[in-house]
Amino acid sequence: MTAVQAFTFQSHAQRVLFGAGTLQRTAPELDAIGAHKAIVLCTPHQRAQAEQVAALLGGRAAGIFDAAVMHVPIETAREARRFAAQHGADCAVAIGGGSTVGLGKAIAFDSGLPILAIPTTYAGSEMTPIYGLTEAGIKRTGRDLRVLPRTVIYDPQLTLALPVRMSVVSGINAIAHAAEGLYAADGNPVASLLAEEGIAALGRALPAIRRDAGDVQARADALYGTWLCGKVLGSVGMGLHHKLCHTLGGSFNLPHAETHTIVLPHVLAYNAGAAAHAMQRIARALDATDAAQAVYALARDNGAPLALKDIGLQAGDLDRACAIALANEYPNPRPVEAKALRQLLQNAFDGAPPAA
Repeated sequence: MTAVQAFTFQSHAQRVLFGAGTLQRTAPELDAIGAHKAIVLCTPHQRAQAEQVAALLGGRAAGIFDAAVMHVPIETAREARRFAAQHGADCAVAIGGGSTVGLGKAIAFDSGLPILAIPTTYAGSEMTPIYGLTEAGIKRTGRDLRVLPRTVIYDPQLTLALPVRMSVVSGINAIAHAAEGLYAADGNPVASLLAEEGIAALGRALPAIRRDAGDVQARADALYGTWLCGKVLGSVGMGLHHKLCHTLGGSFNLPHAETHTIVLPHVLAYNAGAAAHAMQRIARALDATDAAQAVYALARDNGAPLALKDIGLQAGDLDRACAIALANEYPNPRPVEAKALRQLLQNAFDGAPPAA
């Protein structure tokens, strides 16, 4: 057994309701966070689910803001803050994925309004105090406890309508949170336990969802894994993978979950020699012998995209993406070197199998 080294673990208070049918408990949860009037946030495509939440809230619903989009453009965040103020809201209920929860965080960052999050994907943002805003083509992130949702309602029935392909990339996005947590500079044994269990749960759930999209137990397993992986993301720092995906998403407007899915195996291969124990735990969680190859196979075998060129990145963007990523310093097990990073991006662009 490996001796436990000194570590610091920071716990953040949140209330989590987990299980089929828990959406029905939305209104009483406003009382738990001391709120009276809520705006409901969603993307344009999830208006129907937002209306369902508003109906549950009844007179406590201040209105629906349905303009959430990827990467939280600062203009959208400002519009949402004005909407909340104009409607006298004292909290926000965010139903959807990372885009919607991210918009709620942008409102909370300036106004301090508490957030009740109702995830319908496996993004995991609801478990973190991390926020992101995109301005002038650059996505900037930060940590602030004001943006951490006070309550999270995980109802697997809400994810049944999530298409299989989106379920797979969203789940691998969650796996990325845990994978990087296993080699984080400020990692700790608690986060590592959560990470391995979360990866294993998603590794089981995603193939089951592909076989039967209506498998409620598989959907619950995926949300359970998401919860654990999100807790890891919220408690330790991230490395090359997340910084690179923020660059690709914020500067080139690539879809968030697909970008994480494509890039993750290549970053794991890049870091493998410098984080052997972490790679062993990732591989074990996925019942495999090689972490990078296992994540690549999980994506490939379940219909996820494998190449950045297939989700909108242009070959001419690679040099700029590399330069932007190199301009930001961040902890990573292996030093981030220009030539190696450029090759990593090329491999991800082409969809080649991961290579160290």
